Amino acid sequence: MSDFPFKAVTAVSAFSSYVLVGHFPGRLLFSRPSYLGTFIQFWVLSFLGWCFWKIVLYPKWFSPLRYLPEPTGGSWWNGHFAQISALPSGAPMIEWVNNIPNEGIIRYKALFNSERIMITSPKALGEVLVTRNYDFIKPNHFRSGLGKLLGIGILLAEGEEHKTQRKNLMPAFAFRHVKDLYPLFWEKSREAAEAMTEQVKDGGIRNEDLPDFQKRPDVENDDAVLEVGEWASRATLDIIGMAGLGQDFGAIRDPDTALNKTYRTVFKPSRQAAILGLLNLFLPMWFVSRLPIKRNGEIEAAAAVIRSTCRQLIRAKKDKLEKRELTDVDILSVALESGGFSEENLIDQLMTFLAAGHETTATAMTWAVYMLCLNPDVQSRLRAEIRGNLPSLNESESVTSQQIDNMPYLQAVCSEVLRYYPPVPLTLRDAGVDTQILGHNIPKGTRVLFIPWAVNKSEELWGPDARKFNPDRWLNNPNGGANSNYSLLTFLHGPRSCIGQRFATAEFACLLAAWIGRFEFALNDERELDEKNVVIKGGVTARPAKGMYVKAKVLDGW
Repeated sequence: MSDFPFKAVTAVSAFSSYVLVGHFPGRLLFSRPSYLGTFIQFWVLSFLGWCFWKIVLYPKWFSPLRYLPEPTGGSWWNGHFAQISALPSGAPMIEWVNNIPNEGIIRYKALFNSERIMITSPKALGEVLVTRNYDFIKPNHFRSGLGKLLGIGILLAEGEEHKTQRKNLMPAFAFRHVKDLYPLFWEKSREAAEAMTEQVKDGGIRNEDLPDFQKRPDVENDDAVLEVGEWASRATLDIIGMAGLGQDFGAIRDPDTALNKTYRTVFKPSRQAAILGLLNLFLPMWFVSRLPIKRNGEIEAAAAVIRSTCRQLIRAKKDKLEKRELTDVDILSVALESGGFSEENLIDQLMTFLAAGHETTATAMTWAVYMLCLNPDVQSRLRAEIRGNLPSLNESESVTSQQIDNMPYLQAVCSEVLRYYPPVPLTLRDAGVDTQILGHNIPKGTRVLFIPWAVNKSEELWGPDARKFNPDRWLNNPNGGANSNYSLLTFLHGPRSCIGQRFATAEFACLLAAWIGRFEFALNDERELDEKNVVIKGGVTARPAKGMYVKAKVLDGW
């Protein structure tokens, strides 16, 4: 609906009103027509006619995409929107990808029958992500909305700007650099585990402080309850602070630091955020962002805090660089030394790394703990490998990249969590030009979706157990048994793939090793043993909407 030709309709309505009222008033319905009244009538009729064309006629009888396979059912005017909005982001598509015969493209209709195509096969994914990568761009409303919090960094940049940014940042994310960060990842993982241990020994979250649905009648059993999502966010924010900017934000020690509170506020799922996202589909971003509601105020305040923090850190690093005292190995230092970024562009990059970098890994950690609660045998097996190969958290000894990377079951569990619950459930693109996918004509403006939640659970790509959590699939098989690299969409592929993949997987493995080595986790609410009972809210990432509360027991000997 955002492509309504507002200017053209307004101009035609104004011209028609002028001609008819001024020269042919007898042909109008009213004996004394006014210019304004006639203009409004023309404008409303034009809008209604356009809506009928866009919602009913075009998708059913004229769209070049109408021959593609699509889900059955749906509303004649609102497509499959009711089903999409009732379930977490990407969830309906898991059923579609497994039940709708297709050759790599499925078409479905969203709000007001707006057409969407989801890419499902390795060949189609290869075309869109690699061969014709720059034919597809981030939607304008997505870019404008997220840009406030993430900056227009490498995640949102397009075309030549993106190519230049990626080239200048690649050295900071090369494995030779990331492998030197493993000791830092481990140190922060130890710090988080020690802080969590203190909370457990203090009794955890008091029963009266738990949400109503988590309160337990059997509080005398002395089980300490933690909310692991919050701990994961605090730990990953400190890690990206140290490894990315050379700054310890102290979120593990103090959850009320300004930056941690800022991110928790803006990333918390809310009804207002969902409403604003819906309005962005119909109204200009500049108008939606100026509506006098609380959520817009939170976004503005958060952006100011984050930009100010990044600017201060950049200027401090610049001073060290000018004095030839810069010997740090964090991402910011590497980017500064490249000389390829202005101060404002560096701020955008740091905003991207801070937000996307810590939120995605925190989400992965939350789902990892959940899946290990559902599979205690996997948790025990993983703990045995960790304790048999890594130094105790009680010791000051660090770890190396070789130690972490050469633990097959740890790597298998991490890979399976990232397959089964990819932190980012779907990614949007718009066709920036008239193009093709698998020989099908794709008109400019068509919304294209990559949906890791669906592709990662495709039985055609992963086999009959695709929808089961099974770390063993990764043992002695770098592709997890899938028939193509494109079967795993967690980090995408090609020029727009996640530049921080090695960083994120290393950080994830270190955190998970420290936590599982030290604690035994079990769900506080046994109803959540059924995955359908976990309410999921999607934003940038898909996390448990009400938090992930688990019983945590400190195990001796490590």
